[in-house]
Amino acid sequence: MTWPLLFLLFSSFAFSHAQLTLDYYAKTCPQFDSIVRDISQQKQTEFPTTAAATLRVFLHDCAVDGCDASILIKPTAFNKSELDYDINHSLAGDAFDLITRIKTAVELACPGVVSCADILATTTRNLIVITGGPHYKVQLGRKDSLVSNVSNVEAHLTRANATVDLMINKFQSMGFDVKDMVVLIGGGHTIGFVHCKEFAHRIFPTPDPTMNPILVERLRKMCANYTSNNDMSAFLDVISPGNFDNVLFKNLMKGIGVLGSDQLLYSDPRTKPFVELYANNAIAFANDFAHAMEKVSVYQVKIGQQGEVRKRCDSINHI
Repeated sequence: MTWPLLFLLFSSFAFSHAQLTLDYYAKTCPQFDSIVRDISQQKQTEFPTTAAATLRVFLHDCAVDGCDASILIKPTAFNKSELDYDINHSLAGDAFDLITRIKTAVELACPGVVSCADILATTTRNLIVITGGPHYKVQLGRKDSLVSNVSNVEAHLTRANATVDLMINKFQSMGFDVKDMVVLIGGGHTIGFVHCKEFAHRIFPTPDPTMNPILVERLRKMCANYTSNNDMSAFLDVISPGNFDNVLFKNLMKGIGVLGSDQLLYSDPRTKPFVELYANNAIAFANDFAHAMEKVSVYQVKIGQQGEVRKRCDSINHI
């Protein structure tokens, strides 16, 4: 799975951030937390890849014009939405199904009160915790976007074959330093999965010499028919898939990173110290990831008349 190269916390959004609160729904929808918790737990138990799928949807949403649930809007005959962009074609359906389930339950309990953007942000945090990751605070009060355009996506998402130079430049231009970059990539990929086509060039026809030969053979067998079956995929953490932990960094030190862009983090002197830090210190990884996610979750949030509370997460209200 590839992840967007995230977002600059411009000072102009400090006011919007200040309008969010931890207890935003305490009086208007006191059931909100329990609804999100119970449905998220049930879905994750039924479909263990839900956490990875939802985290990816959340990051793809925030990367493009902020955390405003614009990624959830379905395309229509009159508008190509963010979901029409090729990288977003591989976003897993379990994430969208989960958000729909929660939104339906919330609307029954508190009609017209809770935004899809707040549901997505809170659900992502809860699923990270369920899979073993750190708890972090999610402030609430976001409004849902009024638009979702495919043309807005290109500049914000990155491909699986990105170089370290490109990744660093992108992160720094958006306000994140090298440490932030490494911890967010690691956190995004520790429970993630990726379609075979994204790393096929590393195993076919000539294997990447930086990749562990045993891993090459395993992936070749797993992805043998990837050209005819676009759904074939592999976990990015081949040792402890589905568990939010620091094992991905240990894997990179052993040459068993699935994505070339991940493996490069261990060979580049600018990023290698952070790979080593997180491989050897799970607490530092958890704390730094939680801090980075708190920043991510308030990026370019919409408040007041900047957005709306959608009745359905996949469509703006006037449609």
